[in-house]
Amino acid sequence: MSGSGATSPDRVRALAGDAWLFRWQVEVEAEERFTRLSAALERLGAPAALVAMARRSAGDERRHAVHCARLAAAHGRPVPATPPPPAPPVAPSGLAEREAVTYELAAACCVTESVSVAVLTALLPEARDPGLRAVLQELAEDEVVHARLGWAHLASEHRRGATAFLGPWLPAMLAGSQDGDLFGPPPPGRDDAALLLAGVLPHARQRELFAEALREVVFPGLEQCGVDASAGRRWLDGQLARAS
Repeated sequence: MSGSGATSPDRVRALAGDAWLFRWQVEVEAEERFTRLSAALERLGAPAALVAMARRSAGDERRHAVHCARLAAAHGRPVPATPPPPAPPVAPSGLAEREAVTYELAAACCVTESVSVAVLTALLPEARDPGLRAVLQELAEDEVVHARLGWAHLASEHRRGATAFLGPWLPAMLAGSQDGDLFGPPPPGRDDAALLLAGVLPHARQRELFAEALREVVFPGLEQCGVDASAGRRWLDGQLARAS
């Protein structure tokens, strides 16, 4: 059953291939990001356990990229021979290094990885292929650890009284964490339920899960760590109003 009219199997396959190709790029960039952040955490004197979690996360993302490349190729979208260039740091310019690291871990782990866990958890019951289900399960288990890295760092910085600065930056952080124009109209076929069988959430469900994860996990977690999430809540309400 399709959510927006009939979509040809070739179109569904192409959309799934595009999604897995995009995930491959995200995983390649995430490996570099965690490698860089692990060095920064060590330089800043972070607890050894957090440095080790960041290093482990880099290795996880390398393994995830292999899975995503294989699935992209299986859907007719082989990855390029040359990997993408390293993604620039996402922290706003002008922040001190410690604040920049906190911003990036909050964005990459507390937001992106927490949302990813919700997405993968929703996809798992829909996966009929055992190989795909095993990949989704592996990714979900690892993303939980990656999210914990961000929350553990944020809790540590909260004890130092060094997290309140994030509040005004939440709209920019959240805008940078969404995939494409999540709150705009979906491309043709992107709401077809057949995508679920390829491990891809339809557009509308992806938007719903993004909002649910922010409201139920991310915003409460940030507030427990001394971050005023009101600007983030207003941003989300505005995006949902635009989408409706």
